[in-house]
This record gives sequence, structure tokens and C-alpha cells, in this order.
Amino acid sequence: MAGADQRGRNLAEEALWLARVLLQLMPGEAEVRGLLALMLHCEARRSARRGPDGRYIPLSEQDPKQWSLPLIEEAERHLGEAFTQGRSGRFQLEAAIQSVHADRARSGRTDWAAIVLFYEQLLRISPAFGTRAGYAAAVAEASGPEAGLAVLESIDPDAVSHYQPYWAVRAHLLQRLGKTREASESYDRAIGLAEDPTVREFLLRSAANSFRLS
Repeated sequence: MAGADQRGRNLAEEALWLARVLLQLMPGEAEVRGLLALMLHCEARRSARRGPDGRYIPLSEQDPKQWSLPLIEEAERHLGEAFTQGRSGRFQLEAAIQSVHADRARSGRTDWAAIVLFYEQLLRISPAFGTRAGYAAAVAEASGPEAGLAVLESIDPDAVSHYQPYWAVRAHLLQRLGKTREASESYDRAIGLAEDPTVREFLLRSAANSFRLS
């Protein structure tokens, strides 16, 4: 897994370099700055995504002290400049969501209501399955698992039959609601669709924990 992580780091560094080159070529394009800000926020958390034993650590459980403040500060500069141009787009909104998450390093809390608002704007531009799953998770944090599950249930399950994040979010929300059997079924779907072995192991642990609590 260490080798795979290094390959990912190299690809991320190359992608950031290309984004900075693109910004030099298109300095007045707000979405280019938004894209760079999004990439920087994601890269800032790289070292916190895996534990010492290689275990996957979801964003909600990451230690903000392990996040890269220089990368976060750079992301915030680009995002702020993008918003001043008054042309909000998909990448800027996705970066804004990551910016709210990043603020946990300063405040110690996550402003889920703000994240929900950014997702609602993003849905108007890009109602993709990933956006809708993320929105459901944010709504669940802001208003409870029932509200988040209602968002997921507005999606045709056949359309997301092979979309792993949908089933992972659904399993988590069903687990929170104490619906063990349904949660187990969704965990099975999510585990079967997980391509990253460390994510699969995380889901297996979550599913086992759901069973123990039942």
C-alpha cells in the first residue's frame, strides 16, 4: 500500500503542477482558481487519510493537526480570488465545501448548515450522483439521519446500483437509525463495490460494528 500511496502522491503533485500552469495561462478564469483550490484542499489532507498501520481514516475522524496548513492557506487565497470575480461554478462550490471542512482545524467544529447550502447551490449546476450522495450525508449531519436518508431515497436505486458511495452513505445512515438488517444489506453492496482495499476494510469494520450494536 505504501507504493500505491506514493504513486498517488506523484500523480497529485503532477496534477497540481498542471493546474498552476493552467492558471498562468488563464489568470482571469475563476473556475481555474476554483479547481486549483479544490485540489489543494484535498491534497492538504493526504497524510491524515491513513493511520500508521495503513488503515483508511474518513474525513470526520481525521486529526486536523495532520492537515497541511500551507496548502490550506494557498487554497483559501485562490478560492477567495475566484469568488471576487462573481462567476460561481462547480469547482468553486466544491472547493467551498472543502473549505468549510478545513475550518475544523481552526474552530474544532464543522458548520454542516453551510455545507448543506453550498451543496444546494452545487446541485443546481451539477446534480451528479456524487453531489447527491454528499448532499445526503451533509443533510444527515445538519438535520438528522432521517432527513439524509430521504435525500437518498429520492434517487432511483437502479441508477446507482454500481455507485459505491451511495451504498456506503446509505449503510451509515441506516446504521444510525438502528435499521440493522437494511444497513447490513447496504454495507454488503458498498463492500462489494469498493475498489480500494483499505476502504473495503473500513466498511467491513463498520458493518461488523453495526452487527455488534444490534
